[in-house]
Order: sequence, then structure tokens, then C-alpha cells
Amino acid sequence: MVLAQRMGGSPHRRRARYGSDMARWVALLRGVNVNGITIRNADLGALFGELGFTDVRTVLASGNVVFTGPDGASDVRGSIEQGLRDRFGYDAWIVLVPHERLAAVVEGFPFGSTPNRHDYVVFGSDDTALDDLLADLDMDDAVEQVARGEGVVYWSCPKGSSTDTAFAKRAAAARFRRTTTTRNTNTLRKLL
Repeated sequence: MVLAQRMGGSPHRRRARYGSDMARWVALLRGVNVNGITIRNADLGALFGELGFTDVRTVLASGNVVFTGPDGASDVRGSIEQGLRDRFGYDAWIVLVPHERLAAVVEGFPFGSTPNRHDYVVFGSDDTALDDLLADLDMDDAVEQVARGEGVVYWSCPKGSSTDTAFAKRAAAARFRRTTTTRNTNTLRKLL
């Protein structure tokens, strides 16, 4: 409760699965360990601990953190983004997902998986950005598939083409950098 108050949250939030005022979260960092922004998992985990979060677990080297924190998404998100900016000196943006929702996102993947395809989920902190990702998109359905989900866009493409397709190019546009991040479904399963 002290952390929730310190972060501007209400001490009277509903009782969550992980105790009074606490919830399990997944922080998906945008643009980590690419383009010169290097953050080791040990340093990332230490920062989350210093921010007062508990049960911290980093997964792979692409900016994935599972942790327990206050049950207030905007407070948690703001605290993490500011902590990343202060510690690592970059313009940090994250997408914060309730851990219990992640299983439903993975289970809801609408396309059949095959060995010659990559299956991705694009997470957004802004539904408008996710809608804009799909607006007037001219793509070849024989090559890639996209579908809108709740707070996500599902995407499947042939292996080796995850930067070449029409959707890949749209998702890489600068206007989506602060509001979206993409994860392979194999990575997401490791976060469950």
C-alpha cells in the first residue's frame, strides 16, 4: 500500500490476486537491445526492484519483465518509464499488460501456426494507434495475415519476412514507436 500511495495511487483499490492493492504485470519495453540501447537483464531486474516491485523476472534480452506491483496501470507505467529514462538515459516507452490477460491474448491468436511462419502480437498502449496500424493497409493476404484483437493486433508472416511485408513496414513507422511493441508468440508463452 505504501508503494501505491508513493506513486500517486489510491490506498483503497480493490483486493487483487496478489494481495491488497497488488497485481501481477508484464512490462514490454519498446526498442531495447537494438539501435544502441543496451540494457542487461540483471540491470533491468535491479531497477524494477529499486522501484519497489517484487517477484521480478526478466525474460530473454528483448525487454520483457514480469513483476508484482500496485493495481494501478497508469501509476505503474509512469514509474517504470521514468525509472528507465533516469537510469539508462533513453526515451523509454513501455506497454503494460495485466499478467492474467496475457494468457487470453496468446490463446486468442486467430491464425493457424505452421513451421514456416512467425506468429506475432502487436501490443498497444493506445487503441487509436492499433486502429491506425490497420487503416487502409494494402497487403497480400497470401503472404501475411493480420487481425484486430482487444488491445492487440495479431500478425502472421512467412519466416524471414518480418521486416519486408506491408504490415511490417507500417508497424516500423516512427509514429507507432511510443505506443506499440511487438512480441513473438513463443516469447509470450515464456512470460506466462
